Order: sequence, then structure tokens, then C-alpha cells
Amino acid sequence: MFYLNKINKSTDVAGLNPSELAQLADECRHYIIETILKSGGHFAGNLGVVELTVALMHCMNRQDRLIWDVGHQSYVHKILSGRKNDLPGVRTFGGISGFPKRDENPADAFGTGHSSTAISAALGMAEADLLQNNPNALTIAVVGDGALTGGMAFEALNNAGTSQANVLIVINDNHIGIDPNNGAIDRHLQSIESSTDNVFTLFGLPYTGPVDGHNLNELLHAIRSNIGLTGPRILHVKTIKGKGYTPAETEQTRWHSTASYVKIENVQQQSGLKWHELVGQELLNLAQNDNKVVGITPAMPSGSGLQQCFNEFPDRFFDTGIAEQHAATFAAGLAAAGMKPYLVVYSTFLQRAFDQVIHDIALQQLPVTMLIDRAGLVGEDGPTHHGVFDMAFLSCIPGIDLYAPAWKEELQEYLRIATGANKPVAIRYPKGPAAGIQGKNIDLKQLTEKGYSLLQTGSGIALVSCGLATLLCEKAVEQTANNPGHFHIGRIKNFHPELLNDLKQCTHIVTVEDGCIPGGMGHQLLNCLQQIGFRGQCTNLGVPDRFIPHGSNEKLYEYCGFAPHQIADCVQKLSSQL
Repeated sequence: MFYLNKINKSTDVAGLNPSELAQLADECRHYIIETILKSGGHFAGNLGVVELTVALMHCMNRQDRLIWDVGHQSYVHKILSGRKNDLPGVRTFGGISGFPKRDENPADAFGTGHSSTAISAALGMAEADLLQNNPNALTIAVVGDGALTGGMAFEALNNAGTSQANVLIVINDNHIGIDPNNGAIDRHLQSIESSTDNVFTLFGLPYTGPVDGHNLNELLHAIRSNIGLTGPRILHVKTIKGKGYTPAETEQTRWHSTASYVKIENVQQQSGLKWHELVGQELLNLAQNDNKVVGITPAMPSGSGLQQCFNEFPDRFFDTGIAEQHAATFAAGLAAAGMKPYLVVYSTFLQRAFDQVIHDIALQQLPVTMLIDRAGLVGEDGPTHHGVFDMAFLSCIPGIDLYAPAWKEELQEYLRIATGANKPVAIRYPKGPAAGIQGKNIDLKQLTEKGYSLLQTGSGIALVSCGLATLLCEKAVEQTANNPGHFHIGRIKNFHPELLNDLKQCTHIVTVEDGCIPGGMGHQLLNCLQQIGFRGQCTNLGVPDRFIPHGSNEKLYEYCGFAPHQIADCVQKLSSQL
């Protein structure tokens, strides 16, 4: 890595000539392949932007900014801005993030992790430059074609069309997000052949392209030509996701990200279905038996376990693109017209549709079932993707039943309940393998009817948990010589009177949840108990009131204070006080 070893900051790239840039690009691609296949991380998208990143950083001036939409394709940018030696630790606890992060490096002009935000941020920064008499500073936003399916990108383009801000919007068009793109925007991008009569010129934005994103000479010429312009403008670049690694070019969805070798071995040892695969199977069964069942997901058919549903019922399962707000109201419209919609969405992305869940689903009491995937901590993707707020923000919305199963059979029962409910229902479930109740003393009928189950009898101290945290508490109980009662709550709202009466007798309650403590299950439960005269003490364990970094879930449970041994320690200390 002759040239790469000479690059210690982003401005070092400017001093290379075209032949040296080509060699640098080859070294970057080789380094990503060699490193990420070992350590894990976002893979195919980064291979697709090697030449584009090198060319942009070569042409940029010192005061210019570079923003990556979503940001999972920013590894080359990180390598060339002084973090090449940190790449092997990407997404590990204490290592660099898999996304741009402002407090990680000055070259990360804006933190990203969710889609369709870069144009808005770039426009805001460029307008600030005008207001602060710095009109020559250029802000560059690199936006994938998949991100253009998000309405926020078009809201920003609408503003950009009447702005004088110095923004270069680079469309990185590789015809795929995580799953293949669909819809009119993708069809339009593939049909553009010249600089006239396209969606961008209709917004009043000068357009250049399409440009071969793997031809450095062509890229350099197009970028230099655009840097000489002023005002918002578009550079349309065609790239291949996974470029330079044949398996990733062939199976782009599979190679969007890779696990480390250790993680792959762990996955091979796991048996049974993962939660999202279980949901996919259940929805397929429902759709086969009821032609009113429809499914909706915002650009995540494979990640949400729905690919077989899309294959078998292409007219009843809808990929809305990266458009969570539209997906929620689209589901509401389907329900209002007599269908039975299931909105399958990651917890972190449901946050983007909060207003639509309130006004379009809950306020109208429309029977939409929200299946909330990746709920709780999600490990290496970090703070932009942790799904820790859904219990708190859904619990404050009237008229929604909210469930947090710990076992696959429990989720199946909640789906059955949701199918017959004439109201909104939300079911949250974590990332990873779904555990079963085999060998456990659980009355599934009582659990689904009353919303809770007593897993272990005890006196004085009660552990109360929900969802994945219940499995952590089971391990904690095994590690303590004490005998706490252990209640699993499956229904987060509308706690059953028998549960409240049982807990009222306890001297101390420890609630544990894989979600934020403020406004979460524990706070809601304590509020209900105090209303019926509970005078004991309550300790709430879960995700504290701060943003949680990236790292393995095991590391993060300990970081947050609710790893099994920490739960056991808490029970032990309280028992010694009795």
C-alpha cells in the first residue's frame, strides 16, 4: 500500500496525479476487502464508491465539506481522512463508527445513519456560509439513488431549486439500496441519457451526467467542471455496488454488510428461526388463508423476512422505498378500505413515522398491525440504529395495544390476537434467534389473555421484565442464590389488575427492559402501582437517558447496566437489605 500509507489526512489526496490516484483507489479497494471480510462491517456499498471518494477528495479545497447520505458507504472517506489504521476495529466497542460521526473526526461534516438527510443538511450548511460571508466554501452531498425514495430528499430539492447556496449534490446511482430499488424514481434514473428533461432540471437544478463512477478520468473532469459552478447543482454518477469483488457484485443484497469470522461461526452454531424469519413465515401463512391480508415494508423485504411473501403474493406485499411516513399512512389507507395491513418496519425507522402513527393510524383507530423489528439494542450499528425508544413513544399514544414477546410462541399468539383486533396493534421483537418456551413452566393461554406470566415464585423482591430482557433475567436468576419472584410482561400497556395486586405486596421491584428507561415499561408500571397504593421501592434497569454507542450487544448490556450478572448483583444487594 505505497500510496495509501502516505495519506494521513483528507488534503493529502489533492497532491496526487491521475495515475497515482488510480493506484490509490486500487489500494483502498484491496484494503477494504482484506479488512472488512475479517472484521465485519458494511461492504458492497463501500466497494462501489472507491473511485468516487478518491476523485472528490482530490478535487476538494480545504474549506469544503463532504456529507454522505445514510453513511454506510463512508469507509473510503474514513480511510483517507486519517482513520485507515482504525478500520479493523470499525463497529466494535470503543472503535470507529460504521457511519459518519462529527465527534470522531473533523472530516465528518455531518453525522448520518438514516436515509435522505444529506441534501437538507448540505443546504443548511451552505446557506450558513452565505450568511457568514463564506460563499466560496463548497458543500458536497453524496446521495444514493435509494435515498431518493425518501420524501425528505425531495423536500430538500424543492428548497434547493430556489436557493443560491453552493451545494453539489452527487447522485450515487447503483440501482440498489439494501434490496433492489423499485418505483418511478428508480425507473426514471435508469432512463436518463442527457442533461435535459429530467426530474432535476424540472426542479431548476443544473444537471451533469450520467458519469461512469469507476472511470477516474471521467469523474475528475465532471467534478472539476461542477466545482467551478455556483449554486445548487446535480452530478449523476453510475456505480456498481460491490465493485471489484465478484461475489458482492453478483449478490449485492447478501454482501451489503458482512459479519466477522467469529460472528459467522456463532451464527452457524445457532439453531432455529430468527425473529424476522418467524414473522415472515407467519405473515405468509396469514396471507395464504386470507386474501385481505397485505404487507408493507419501507425498503426492507429481505431484512424483514418478507421475501417469500413478496414472491408468492406480489400484488399484496408492498415495498414503499425508504419512505416510512408514506408506509404508515399507506397502511392506514389500506385498513380504511377494508384490508388487513401489517406494517413491518425496524424500530429505529418507525421513529420517522411517529406523526403518521398518531394521526393516521391511532386517532382513527384503524386496524393496522405494526411489526417492529430490531427492537432494543442492535449492537454494531450503534446509536442511529438502536431501537430503544419504541415502547416509550408508542405507550403514550392512546388506543394502541403494545406487546413485547420473549418467545416465538408468544409472538405467534399476539399475531393471532392482532388479526382479530379492530384497532391498532404493535408487536416489538429483537434482532437475532427466536427462543422457544419448550421446557419452561409457562401457561401460554394465561400469558396472552392476561398479558403476563409468573416465571418464578419468590417473596420480598420481584424481577419484572419484558421482551428480550426476560431472557437476560432468567440467566440472572440462575446466578443468584436468592429467590426473587420473576414476572414476564408481554403486554406493555393496560397491565392486568392481578399483576398489579401481586406486585403491590413486594418490598422492592426491579424492572428490566431492552429499551429506554424514561417513559418505558418500568416507569409506566411504577406509575400504575403507585395509583393503587404501592409503598415499596422500585429500581429500573434498562437503557439509560443517553445515546448508546456501538459494540456487541453483550458489551452494551454491561455498558447500560443490565447484563445478567449486573441484574443478579442488584437482586443480591437488595436481598441483603431485607
